[in-house]
Amino acid sequence: MHLIRSFLFAILLTLITVPYAIFATLIFWLPPMTRHRLITSWVPVMMWVIRHVLGIRYRVIGAENMPAGPAVVLSKHQSAWETIALQQIFPPLCFVLKRELLRVPFFGWGLASIPGIAIDRNAGKDALAQVVEQGRERLKEGLWVVVFPEGTRVAPGTVKRYKPGGAILAKRAGVPVVPVAHNAGEFWRRNAFVKRPGEIIVSIGPVIDVKGVKAAQINARAEAWVESEMQRLFPHHYAGEASAVHDQDGGTGAPEA
Repeated sequence: MHLIRSFLFAILLTLITVPYAIFATLIFWLPPMTRHRLITSWVPVMMWVIRHVLGIRYRVIGAENMPAGPAVVLSKHQSAWETIALQQIFPPLCFVLKRELLRVPFFGWGLASIPGIAIDRNAGKDALAQVVEQGRERLKEGLWVVVFPEGTRVAPGTVKRYKPGGAILAKRAGVPVVPVAHNAGEFWRRNAFVKRPGEIIVSIGPVIDVKGVKAAQINARAEAWVESEMQRLFPHHYAGEASAVHDQDGGTGAPEA
């Protein structure tokens, strides 16, 4: 049954996304925020499909922690689910993403048509400069910015090094950080065709104020909250300390497809 549901979802994803992508290329002349609003109407459609075809529902705790104005969201990254769902949970937002994603047929075309932060992850310090420069512009436009500080999707129960790009952006833009924990990887695993039904819990943490705090401390506080919340909510993934495997590579925290 899971295979049948997943196969049907793949068909619907294609049938829905292709027309949206073509539509996105045809409205290039509209103002950026208008394009954003029109193109992201794809999100509730796909969330309905995810709920009713895959049987994946979600529950949000800590919604009262969201600040009134734009912020930088530092979120756990386990699957493609959160790249869709966070757009429904939070106010209008954009993602820090790797530039290669914009070349993906149809899906990438849609991404390229809405305000975002596309970076070259091989550019080293220049990639960080791209995050800060483009991120500050997006925040001024009223968009929230989502950064996956681990830089790639991680399996449930594991953690990679939290990269500082998101914290540096928040510090230099003078906006708060909102940490987010969730267990999407339990039901929608990385590169897995078959998805399993169940309830994803999304926990939104207390705002981290950037005033008078260094970016490294902001990043450390976000990591501490997210990882402790992951262990509190999903202890079955943390049988022992050995499950936390840290990756020591550099980067800015752009998500992987």
